[in-house]
Parts: sequence; C-alpha cells; structure tokens
Amino acid sequence: MGSIAAAAVSILVASGAGAQAPATPPAQTPDFRVEIWGDAIVDFNARIAAYAALRSALERGLPALAVTTDPTEILRAETALAERIRVARAGARQGDIFTRRISAAFRRVLRAETNVGRCAAIRDDGPGQFSYRTNRTYPKEQPLSTVPAGILAVLPALPPDVQYRFIGRHLVLHDTRANVILDRIHDAIRCEIPRSPR
Repeated sequence: MGSIAAAAVSILVASGAGAQAPATPPAQTPDFRVEIWGDAIVDFNARIAAYAALRSALERGLPALAVTTDPTEILRAETALAERIRVARAGARQGDIFTRRISAAFRRVLRAETNVGRCAAIRDDGPGQFSYRTNRTYPKEQPLSTVPAGILAVLPALPPDVQYRFIGRHLVLHDTRANVILDRIHDAIRCEIPRSPR
C-alpha cells in the first residue's frame, strides 16, 4: 500500500507541476494601423459618411442620369448636383472633414508610405500645383491624378465617387459625381512637385 500511495503522490505532484507551469501567451502582431490612426480614423469615417448621406439626400428629385456618352447630359447632371452641394455646404472651410487631428494622422501615414519611387509616380501622374478652393469645382482643364496603389491601400475607404487626389503636395477629397473639391490637407507629403505650367 505504501508504495502505491507514494506512486500516487508522485503522479499528483508531477501533474500539478505541469498544470502550474506558466503557459506561453500566443504571439500577437501589433496593429500598426490602430497605433498610427488612433481614433482619428473613427472621426474621419463619421465625417465622410455624413457627407455621403448629405449628397444622397441632395440627389433626390434630380433627374436620373441614364447611361450616356453625351458630355452635355453628363455635365448637366454634374452641375445640378454640384450647385445643391455648394448651397448645402455654403459655409464649408478647409478642415471641416480633414480636421487638425485627422490631417496629422494622414500626414503620419502618408509620410511613412512615400518614397522616391512613389514621389516620382505622384509627380508624373499629377497635375502639379495650381490654385483651387474648397467646395468649388475641380478645374476641367487640369488632369486628374490617381493615388499610387501602395498608398491607397493604407488610407481609409471612401464612398462611391469620392476619391483621394494629389494636387502638388496637397491631398484633396474630390467628389467625382459632382466634380467638387470637398477638403484638403496642406503639404500632406514631402515630395518635390513643380507648379503646374497650365
């Protein structure tokens, strides 16, 4: 009996020791997106969603634009919506969507993602720098830039027909449905961009 009891005690001690050994916590990959954006991304998403809801409300009652290649019809629909947006946002100023805190978060992300190659792509694809105003029309005579895919991948998603564009070093929000510039971040990137000759 004594040897059986001793064996049982040995087993219990061994199993207890195994149970008490600290478990190795699973490795966690830090979420750099959260660390860089903080709650600024929540604020930005709320502001851009509010704009999308406003635009949707303003579109009610406007003639539906049928699929057409007629530039006159496209311009008519664009202009009608743009006029409503400008009236509804009559007091719009730089910083209404891109607040100081949101702009700072965007700059951190953009500056971490820009390099010589991406600056060259922005410079080659962009219209250069030119004068423009918030809540006004994107000039028809200026080309439309696209944002390099690697940069676009780290930026918050936008509603349909709202796009990020670079105008020189500045990042703007462009409503392509109404051709209206919604807001901008001044000196969003550190790239040398010549002024547009146009």
